[in-house]
Amino acid sequence: MTFSLSRRLLAALAAITAALALSGCGYNDFQRLDEQTKSAWSEVLNQYQRRADLIPNIVATVKGEANFEQETLTKVVEARAKATSIQATPELVNDPAAFQKFQAAQGELSSALSRLLVVSENYPNLKANQGFQDLRVQLEGTENRITVARGRYVKAVQDYNVLARSFPTNLTAMLFSYKVKENFAVQNEAQISQPPAVSFDKPASK
Repeated sequence: MTFSLSRRLLAALAAITAALALSGCGYNDFQRLDEQTKSAWSEVLNQYQRRADLIPNIVATVKGEANFEQETLTKVVEARAKATSIQATPELVNDPAAFQKFQAAQGELSSALSRLLVVSENYPNLKANQGFQDLRVQLEGTENRITVARGRYVKAVQDYNVLARSFPTNLTAMLFSYKVKENFAVQNEAQISQPPAVSFDKPASK
C-alpha cells in the first residue's frame, strides 16, 4: 500500500515537473501564438472571400454599360477565377511556394479591380448608377478590411516566428516541430526599394 502510494506521488511530482518545464520552455506560448495565427489567417480568408463574392455583381453591372473596355472586364473575371481556384487551407501557410502563389493571385485580382474602378470613371452612366456606386463602396470597404486583416496576420506570425527562433524556445520548436511560418511580403519589393527618378527636364516638343 505504501509502495503504491509512493509511486503515485512520484508520478504526480513527475507530471508537475514536466508541466513546469514545458511552461518554462515556451510550450504554452507556442499553443497560444499558433492559435492566434490560425485565427488571424481565417479572418484574412474571410475578407478575401467577401471580395470574391462581390465581384460577380460588379461584373454584371459593368456589362450593362455599352462599349466598356472588354479587356479590363476579362482580366477581373480571370483573376477572380485564378484566386478562387487555390485551396486556401490552414496548411497553405506552412508551404512557402503555395503561400506565395496564393498571395500573387490575390495581388493580381487587386490590380485588376483597381484598373476596373479607374476605367469606370470614364463612363458617366456608371458613375451615375447607384447600384454600381453601392458595390464600389462595399468593395472599397472590403479592401480596407483586407488590409487590416493582413496587418493582424503579419503581427501574429511575427510574434510566433520570434518565439520559434529565440533561445531557448527554439529548442522547444525543434522538439515539437514548430516551424517558422510564411508571412505576407511586398510583391514589388525590388521596385519600391529603388529611389524614384526625378527629372526637371522639359519634355521634348512634338
